[in-house]
Amino acid sequence: MDELEELRRQLSATDAELLALAARRNELSLQIGRVKQAMGRGTRDFRREKIVLDRARREAERHGLSPDLAEALTLQLIKASLSVQEQDRVSQASSGSGRRALVIGGSGAMGHWFVTFLDAQGYEITVADPVPPTAGVPHVTDWAASDLAVDLVVVCTPILPAAGILQRIADLGTGALVVDICSIKQPLAAAHEALRAAGVRATSIHPLFGPHTSLLSGCNLAIVPIGCPEADAEVEALFAQTMVRTHRASPDDHDRAVAWVLGLSHIVNLAFHQALSAKAPPLQELEPFSSATFLRQLRTALDVAHENPELHHELQHLNPFAAAVREELTTVLQRLDAFSRQTSAKGFVEAMAAASYDLTGSRP
Repeated sequence: MDELEELRRQLSATDAELLALAARRNELSLQIGRVKQAMGRGTRDFRREKIVLDRARREAERHGLSPDLAEALTLQLIKASLSVQEQDRVSQASSGSGRRALVIGGSGAMGHWFVTFLDAQGYEITVADPVPPTAGVPHVTDWAASDLAVDLVVVCTPILPAAGILQRIADLGTGALVVDICSIKQPLAAAHEALRAAGVRATSIHPLFGPHTSLLSGCNLAIVPIGCPEADAEVEALFAQTMVRTHRASPDDHDRAVAWVLGLSHIVNLAFHQALSAKAPPLQELEPFSSATFLRQLRTALDVAHENPELHHELQHLNPFAAAVREELTTVLQRLDAFSRQTSAKGFVEAMAAASYDLTGSRP
């Protein structure tokens, strides 16, 4: 037992050393990021990342470690470094310094993300939400009773309340840049028109990333113009120091894509979860038989099942393109069921080959 405890003590000390080295790596990455910024270079350098990953794999082999383990660890370190550099760029830019922002729904998950993001840019923030936000952030329970004489208003509420809020802002008038972050745009059409008619600088965006995102590299941000190019450019400038990928789309094009990207993926995972819950043996009985595919799907389904159910209902109910997507899913399931009942594998094989060709452009 003494020998075991001593080995565990050494292991804990090694873990502490590794964390200290990771912190040191982040400090160096911060300095590198500032040098790159001074040189006018971007944060991410994919060529350099490949060099670092290849070196990590070689070093792992030299030390008798798994190259895959080395690559996975190094990727996490790279992600941490990029996050430090990106957050520092946002903070250094101070684009919100001396400016005021009102975040309506700022106590919600994405509302809190925007509070943190805008705070890093130097904005003086007020949260309007019936639920108090994080301590230290000025707070009002009723946004309509707050001062709209701000520079930026971000509406981070569910879709139907957002429509009413935007309509009311149009009625009241404001010189602020007004932005909503709703996942579906068609239900906001009348409110968007009211903002345009009132001459309010307004635009609509959809952050296609979650509230726990710390690094925007590889993430997408949809900008949905509603008639004010100046507002579109201003909101794009808010993210200029990040590595987020921006894409502009009309409300119809946005909602049609979201019906597939979010609507289909969510309904499939909810169906997977509910089928397991209704008919499958308990998970502890399935665990000895679990495959890598099943475990990946289960993790995703559990994540979706624990998200906001009202939001998921909005994505299915309010999106005018979602019903057609669900109908197509039902048709496909019925067709696959029919193929599965046939003795010949021909129909099933052809269905899989056609799906592969349609999505990748080449047959398997």
